[in-house]
Amino acid sequence: MKPKIILTTTLLVSALLTTMAPQARTLIQNKGSDTLVNVAQAWAEAYPTVNPDVAVAVSGGGSGTGIAAMINGTVDIANASRKMKTKEMDLAKKNGQSPVEHVVGYDALAVFIHKDNPVKSMSLAQLKDIYGRDPKVTKWSYMGITVPGCKDKIVVVSRQNNSGTYVYFKETVLGKKGKYRQGTLDMHGSKDVVDLVEKTPCAIGYSGLA
Repeated sequence: MKPKIILTTTLLVSALLTTMAPQARTLIQNKGSDTLVNVAQAWAEAYPTVNPDVAVAVSGGGSGTGIAAMINGTVDIANASRKMKTKEMDLAKKNGQSPVEHVVGYDALAVFIHKDNPVKSMSLAQLKDIYGRDPKVTKWSYMGITVPGCKDKIVVVSRQNNSGTYVYFKETVLGKKGKYRQGTLDMHGSKDVVDLVEKTPCAIGYSGLA
C-alpha cells in the first residue's frame, strides 16, 4: 500500500502526504487548500536548498480537490484545512493509498464586513441567522443597523463546497446537520471573499484569517 501525505490546517492546517518510492520522481505534485497555497509555494521555492534534484509544483483548488487528487493518485501531497472524512480515507485505502496526516499549522476563521458597516461584534447565533438554510436575518435593519451605501439586503458571501473553510464554518456555525441558505455568492478563494466584501457595502463573508 502506497503511503501518502495530507497536510492540513485546522482551522487545523495539515498535509496529506504520499511517501515517495526509492526511485522518486524529480517532480512532486502538491495540491489543495487555498489557506495553505502560499505557504506551500514558499516551501516549494525553498526546497531546492535541501535537494536541488527535486522540484515541487504547487496548485490550489480547495481542500476537497486536493484530497480527491491524492486519492486518485495524481498528486503526492494534499493540503487541507480540515481532516479527511472517513469515506475519503476508506476510498484512498481502496485505491492503494495510505494517507498520513501532518499538522503544519493552525488558522483562525475570520468574518468580514465592509469598512463602513458599523457592526462591532456578532454572535455565532447571529451568523447562523444570516447563513442558515431558513435565514431569520436577511437585512441589516433586522439587527438595528444602517449601512451607508447599502440598500439594506445582506449580500451573503461564502466559499465553494470543496473548501475546508466552507466545511469548518458549516460545522461550527450551522451545526453538523445544518445547511447553508440558498443564494449565497460562493467564492473560489479567501482573496475573492475579501475583495468582494471590500467593494460591496451590504456584504458579509468569511475565510481563514491567514
